[in-house]
Amino acid sequence: MKKTPSQALALTAIPLLVAGLTAACSSASGAQQKDSGPVTLRYQGSANSVTLPELAEDLGYFKVVRLNWVGNTISGPQDIQSAATNQTDFGGAFAGAVVKLISAGAPVKAVINYYGEDAKTFNGFYVKADSPIRTARDLIGKKVAVNTLGAHSEAVINTWLKKNGLTPEEVKQVQLVVVPPNDTEQALRRGQVDVGTLGSVLQDHAVEAGGLRRLFSDHELFGSFNGGQYVLRNDFIKEHPDAAKDFVTGVAKAIEWERTTPREQVIARFTAIIDKRGRHEKTDNLKYWKSVGLTDRGIVTDADFTRWGAWLEEKGFLNGKTLDPTSYYTNELNGLGEAR
Repeated sequence: MKKTPSQALALTAIPLLVAGLTAACSSASGAQQKDSGPVTLRYQGSANSVTLPELAEDLGYFKVVRLNWVGNTISGPQDIQSAATNQTDFGGAFAGAVVKLISAGAPVKAVINYYGEDAKTFNGFYVKADSPIRTARDLIGKKVAVNTLGAHSEAVINTWLKKNGLTPEEVKQVQLVVVPPNDTEQALRRGQVDVGTLGSVLQDHAVEAGGLRRLFSDHELFGSFNGGQYVLRNDFIKEHPDAAKDFVTGVAKAIEWERTTPREQVIARFTAIIDKRGRHEKTDNLKYWKSVGLTDRGIVTDADFTRWGAWLEEKGFLNGKTLDPTSYYTNELNGLGEAR
C-alpha cells in the first residue's frame, strides 16, 4: 500500500480473518433504505497527513456522512481487513491487497481509487550514492526495505526484476525486509538494508538530505497509474446507499480539488486541518507535497487490477481463480460519473 506509516500484518493472515466476516455482516438488510439522518463512518487515518475523506469533510463535500477517527492505520492490508471485519467502515489499500481480500471471501467492494503515481508523486527505490548496485541483477542476495509484504512495493519490485531478466529463482534471492517507512531512510544510510523504498514526503526529505541515488521508480516502470482503492463492505452499501454514494462522491470531489487547486493552497489547507484536529502531529513535511497522483475523479478501471495479474497469480492470491477485475469494484457510487 501506498503511504502507510508502519509495519503491517502480512496478507497471509487474511484468510483467518475472513472466517469471521459472516457474523460481522449478518445484520445486512435485504432491501435498500434511505438514510434518515447523518451516518457516521469509522476510519483509520495516517499520522502527520490528511487523507482524502478528511479533506472532503473539511471542504464540506459530505451531506450525509460524518467521520469518526478511531486511530491510525499500520498498513493498507491492515486497513482494509479492519473494514472487512466491521472494526471500521472503510479502508484503503494497494489493488493487489484488495484482490487478495476479496478472493479470500471478504464481502467488500472497491469503490474509488485513492492514490496513484505520476511524474510528481511516486515511490522510488534508493541505494546509497556510493553503492555498487546499478542493475536488477545486482540485487541478488541483497536486502530491500518495504513497508509491508504482499503489497505495492513487493509487486513493483517483483515486476521490475522480471522485466530486467531475472528468473523466478533469482527473484527469490532478493530479500524483502519489512521496515516502517519512517525508519527506512536511516536503515538505508546505516547499511542495515541495501535498497530502501521511499515515497511521498519521506522520499523528498531523504533526497534533500543527499547521499542517496535512485535505482528506479514505479512511475519509470509503469508510467502514470492508479495504485489502490478504498473499499466499503457490501452490507454497508446495502444498508446505507445514500451515505455510500455521499462518501465516494465526496472523495472524488476532494481528488479534483487537490488536482486543480494551487499547491500552496493545498498545503495551507492540510496544515490547518492537522493543526485544528489536535492529534499532536507535525506539519513540517507537508511542504514536500506535490500532487494527488490521480487524474480522473478516482474512477476505477480493469487495468487497475490486471496490471498486477501475473504477480497475483504467482503469489497464489487468486486461490486458483481467474482474475476477473469487474468483480472487485464498482463506479456506481461515484456521482462525478463513469470513466471517460
